[in-house]
Amino acid sequence: MKVIKRNGSEVVFDVTKIVNAIAAANEEVVPENRLSQANILSAANKVTSRCEGLGHAPAVEEIQDMVEDEIMALGCYEVARKYIIYRYVQNQLRASNTTDDKILSLIECNNEEVKQENSNKNPTVVSVQRDYMAGEVSKDLAERMLLPEDVVEAHEEGIIHFHDADYYAQRMHNCDLVNLEDMLQNGTVISGTLIEKPHSFSTACNIATQIIAQVASCQYGGQSISLAHLAPFVDVSRQKIRRQVIAEMNSFGLEPSKEKMDRIVEERVRDEIRRGVQTIQYQVVTLMTTNGQAPFITVFMYLNEAKNEQEKRDLAICIEEMLRQRYQGVKNEKGVWITPAFPKLIYVLESDNIHEGDPYFYLTKLAAKCTAKRMVPDYISEKKMREYKLSKGEVEGEGDVYTCMGCRSFLTPDRSGNGYDNVARAKNWEPNKPKYYGRFNQGVVTINLVDVALSSEGDVDRFWEIFDERLELCHKALMCRHNRLKGTLSDAAPILWQYGALARLEKGETIDKLLYGGYSTISLGYAGLYECVKFMTGESHTDPDATPFALSVMQHMNDKCAEWKAEHDIDFSLYGTPLESTTYKFAKALQRRFGIAPGITDHGYITNSYHVNVREDIDAFTKLKFESQFQRLSPGGAISYVEVPNMQDNLEAVIAVMQYIYDNIMYAELNTKSDYCQKCGYDGEIKIVEDDGKLVWECPSCGNRDQSTLNVARRTCGYIGTQFWNQGRTEEIKDRVLHL
Repeated sequence: MKVIKRNGSEVVFDVTKIVNAIAAANEEVVPENRLSQANILSAANKVTSRCEGLGHAPAVEEIQDMVEDEIMALGCYEVARKYIIYRYVQNQLRASNTTDDKILSLIECNNEEVKQENSNKNPTVVSVQRDYMAGEVSKDLAERMLLPEDVVEAHEEGIIHFHDADYYAQRMHNCDLVNLEDMLQNGTVISGTLIEKPHSFSTACNIATQIIAQVASCQYGGQSISLAHLAPFVDVSRQKIRRQVIAEMNSFGLEPSKEKMDRIVEERVRDEIRRGVQTIQYQVVTLMTTNGQAPFITVFMYLNEAKNEQEKRDLAICIEEMLRQRYQGVKNEKGVWITPAFPKLIYVLESDNIHEGDPYFYLTKLAAKCTAKRMVPDYISEKKMREYKLSKGEVEGEGDVYTCMGCRSFLTPDRSGNGYDNVARAKNWEPNKPKYYGRFNQGVVTINLVDVALSSEGDVDRFWEIFDERLELCHKALMCRHNRLKGTLSDAAPILWQYGALARLEKGETIDKLLYGGYSTISLGYAGLYECVKFMTGESHTDPDATPFALSVMQHMNDKCAEWKAEHDIDFSLYGTPLESTTYKFAKALQRRFGIAPGITDHGYITNSYHVNVREDIDAFTKLKFESQFQRLSPGGAISYVEVPNMQDNLEAVIAVMQYIYDNIMYAELNTKSDYCQKCGYDGEIKIVEDDGKLVWECPSCGNRDQSTLNVARRTCGYIGTQFWNQGRTEEIKDRVLHL
């Protein structure tokens, strides 16, 4: 069994340290109040058993809490007091150099918690270490000097989670919906260099990847671009190629027929599209931004976003090529085709691509083939989104369709009625069209719903009281985020605020006007609805008797967001937090505060957002239908998934799920497995096994456990992760049941 030390490093569990610590406290009291040696050993053994039952490597603080519990259980309160005093003194001595210890453990690559904090960061790479080191210093500064004490305390206790505190001091924001159309059509500036409108599709793709990298270096969340903004450059290339072909033919004295000319031109256009899409695919995968990882980029593929029929046909060609190349994958260092993490792809299911016989159904079949092998694209239902996302004056069924910002963070519908009167001064503003591209999210704070339930001890009245107290704390923390962004000058990130990604403000101008009126959003996250409801009702929220309580919890958070919105003129929005590493943090905090409650705190993770618990047997269609009602109550962001086996030989079933998504839920994805062992060439599912209390990944063919020679891809938070996960998330992945 392993133990996580305070600096994040991992060591072997040693029961003698517990025995020695209790014995030292024991010596501080008078003989008649001391524990016997047998009692000391008994307490140490009970702590050992509790650690073994956690399902994850315990932290030193957790073990010390258990030691206190066991000493007090023996009735030796004076010994317990001495132990607590000793622990307090050591904590005070340690406080002065905690950050230094963490940074040193990062450099030495023995900080296990940081190693697995982000499944798309490799902590052995110096650029990642540099980002983590800067983050530790920034986080320390934020917690000591910039954030209120009660917010910091609640964050440390796992009552709330103040996301991305390591970027807070720098006045950075979360997610973006990049106005790529404006930047390509009207020019931009990158690193002081004027970039004019491109004269070919391949050049447009190259510029797009440069924009993606620049944007990723100026914010810390996800970003999205639309393939529809690149599609107009297909015809630009087409006309350019046609002129070239005519010149070539004339130089040889040839006059080909129109049909032959068109065929030659289209062949070359297809080749240009192939090269352009390959530029996006490979540059995004190989780019490393200033925070040491590939950009968290999503590419949106929506046929009805095209402005005319020619553009729609060209967009369809671009989508087809994007899907074909993603199906193929990318080569790893051994030259084997594997599943890349980025770009994330979103394919819109719409009226002319959803059924056999529809003009673009061939794209849907290709998307199904790609999903079965590579886990992307994910799917947005045009039908359901038009019901949910209603801008000012729109009616249900005629609303807006737009992409999330990265993984799942959705903008609120345009409530201005005039595209916010072009407050951002975009050059592609259309006054009668709802505004989405160029908007962004200010940040996220998440409430731990499980902690609310356990703190109430099952008393419903007390639950709502505590719930309101915690929500007000989240409100306070969110306003810290908002106020930290106020006064930020456009010069802080020119690509965002001056050159079109989000706005075209003047140099020296603040971004303040973009923080109000709904132009940007700010997110109240939530986690653990399943465990919260189960503790309060005794049943899963899928039980018809418990579902109303679950929905009332969701509605209450929406009502609070509406109150705060009215008070501040800021679009607070409820967000189904993805919880990549925080699921483990919350689980450990709950076990520390409340002990082991069967079915509630007895795992190393809590359930993401409103999701059905991963261990619950439920079929794909029932799961999607059930979760759809919660998606509608998570307007700031939500995604549902179904866990499926290898479906490459059963594409009809994949398409059936996609068609069900179209009719029943706004945003969903299918999770399969896509792994490879570099040592033996095994191409299948890499398994999770337990070894001395720790979960490890192992090739079922050769037993290889060396993560550097295992290519494993799993979806954990909307994105696909490829750098492995902490123990809590690994346990959650291991526990997942199939839904199909």
